[in-house]
Amino acid sequence: MRIKYKINGIVQGVGFRPTVYKIAKQLGLRGYVLNSGEGVIIEIEGEKKDKFIDTLKKNLPPLARIDIIEKEFLPVKNYKDFQIIESKNTTKTTFISPDIAVCEDCLKEMFDKNNRRYLYPFINCTNCGPRYTIIKDIPYDRKNTSMSEFKMCDKCYSEYINPLNRRYHAEPTCCFECGPELIIKLPNSKFQISSNLNEIEKIEFIAEKIKEGKIVAIKGLGGFHLVCDATNEKTVKNLRVRKQRPSKPFAMMFKDTDTIQKYCKLTKKDIELITSKEKPIVLVKKSVELKGIADGIDRYGVFLPYTPVHYLLFEHIDFPIVATSANISDEPIIREGDELIEKLGSIVDYVLDHNRDIINACDDSVVQAVGDECITMRCARGYAPLMENVEWRMENKEDELNEKLKVNNEVKKEKINNNSQLNILGVGANQKSTISLAFKDKFILSPHIGDLGTVGSIEYFERTIETFRRLYGFKEDIIICDKHPFYESTKWALNQDKEVVQIQHHYAHALATMFEYNLEGDYLAFIFDGTGYGDDGSIWGGEVFVANRHTYERVHYFKPFKLIGGEKAVKNPSNTAVALLDEEVGEKFKNYKLAKALTKGNFPLTTSMGRIFDMVAFLGGMIERNEWEGLSGLMIERYYNPDIKDYIDFEIDKEINFFPLLNFAAKNRGNFELISSVFINSIVETMVKISKMYDLDIIIGGGVFQNKTLLSEVLKKINKKVYFNKKIPLNDGGISAGQVAFGIWNL
Repeated sequence: MRIKYKINGIVQGVGFRPTVYKIAKQLGLRGYVLNSGEGVIIEIEGEKKDKFIDTLKKNLPPLARIDIIEKEFLPVKNYKDFQIIESKNTTKTTFISPDIAVCEDCLKEMFDKNNRRYLYPFINCTNCGPRYTIIKDIPYDRKNTSMSEFKMCDKCYSEYINPLNRRYHAEPTCCFECGPELIIKLPNSKFQISSNLNEIEKIEFIAEKIKEGKIVAIKGLGGFHLVCDATNEKTVKNLRVRKQRPSKPFAMMFKDTDTIQKYCKLTKKDIELITSKEKPIVLVKKSVELKGIADGIDRYGVFLPYTPVHYLLFEHIDFPIVATSANISDEPIIREGDELIEKLGSIVDYVLDHNRDIINACDDSVVQAVGDECITMRCARGYAPLMENVEWRMENKEDELNEKLKVNNEVKKEKINNNSQLNILGVGANQKSTISLAFKDKFILSPHIGDLGTVGSIEYFERTIETFRRLYGFKEDIIICDKHPFYESTKWALNQDKEVVQIQHHYAHALATMFEYNLEGDYLAFIFDGTGYGDDGSIWGGEVFVANRHTYERVHYFKPFKLIGGEKAVKNPSNTAVALLDEEVGEKFKNYKLAKALTKGNFPLTTSMGRIFDMVAFLGGMIERNEWEGLSGLMIERYYNPDIKDYIDFEIDKEINFFPLLNFAAKNRGNFELISSVFINSIVETMVKISKMYDLDIIIGGGVFQNKTLLSEVLKKINKKVYFNKKIPLNDGGISAGQVAFGIWNL
């Protein structure tokens, strides 16, 4: 008897086939293994064939993940040996591995003077290096990547074809003789100044310029970083002036965790995340203030080197560096040297480029530890594309489906075709944009795209859709988008001449959590964020739903208020906040009469919890303006004192009257600890109170719950099972996943 396996998951480009080969040889099996567009195909014959799968599962390569194994029994073919054979191009359903930080084995070789790759800045193997960012098509073979431009030398090729070598079919494998090269450029000239320097001398040159206080751009895995000495206050200030980024925090890269601990207080979970193979940016507590990096808040975003170039750079500097995405504000990270010079030539003094093309841009991931848990704030390098196998079917019951959709708050839907399986595209929200796909039994969440507020970001959004269409031969049957008529993603969806379903924003947050945990039944969902278009045409953001996979009911919400100035109120909460105060409190503010008069204006109503944070921070004196998204929340976190137990008991009907909290903040203006603590405690106690009104487990979602203090207190105080997104972003980066989840469960 011959056994045929089709294995799906992350099984290509991660050393899976050589592992299969070794195990088959050890067990004396005969047959073959190959990559195909549908996964990895294995056929085996031999006495110990029944031991094969268990042995494989126990010996998976570090980056591999098995999701589905299909098994078929066939007649014996009498294979003579076990072989790895060439890939087959079939239906494109296999998963693509995210890019992974350089591994310890490669680092040992890179710093070994006797190794032929000693100090080589593009060292990699099957366990590390670029993946998604260099791929043009699948299967993941060298000819389908940007490494196709580099012909392997004889030594690299001998490793590449040896199943027992760590670089067997490591598609980016290369060396000094045959691989990419670093290039130093002057931003205002096409002149390259590195022609007479070797690779390590180029890195030494850039290191010296950083020491001198210069600002440089360095090409990484998914795009360029703007880099400078994080300890040089003058240089950091210069970067802020040039980039026109007055106060938003910069991320910092450190040589190692020992250096990070000189500037930060790290928990065990922080260290685990910082040193993980993904090497994300991790938000941690400060212990030393570096002027200009993250002024006014108590957090730093820190990460370790993740490319060979970064490690080689830190051989020549002994201080942390600013390593912030090279882009124009709110646009995607720049991936091409010429584009960088065109857009940011006036910002940088030198550019460290290289000649391996980045096919798919990918920013750095951002995560945060909450106790022993991790929440993803930006799903990108190392984690994305985030891919899962799901089982879903569409029942051909159009009348029943139409009735279900009609009940679900009049979800917009064109006529659905009677396909047994649908290709579904979720296009997300307007901020922290991502897209998600569902086809056959696959779900894929794209890397972070960004805010769709510029022509460049919209082009990147469209390019990302085209990338996934190309990689998977994907052609959507249905597009699912947000209800907000002015979201660029919604406009795009409605202009595609495709069947469209529109899902309410906060319901999509709840669905994303249900999807991550595969939840069925009803849940009490607290969804708190900044902006989401409501079913009544107002701006929601402080919502409590009873929700399931198919529908939801809005059972409570924070008392609506006018957003004076519309979108401008996000930056300047002054008039909105003061207008809600009682007269005896409000008249102490010089804009009180103006604010009251403006309430008669035609401004949108909102229940936004994000704006409530802004108003409390303003009235308490912590901010005058909300200079960047999340500032007010981080200020309130900074001053929260767990020893202060006081809270305001809000009146709860369908509406939650939080107005007394604003008066409290104004009356105690300047007492930051008291205001912050009472505010957080009041929100938590309100959630506890409501949770006791329903015999349901809890879902929490929305960007407000990125507030570590709020989330931690909720998890302590609510005596029920609480679900929240961890792998899928908790903020609007998870909206597209919720949209596709609705499609999977309902369409």
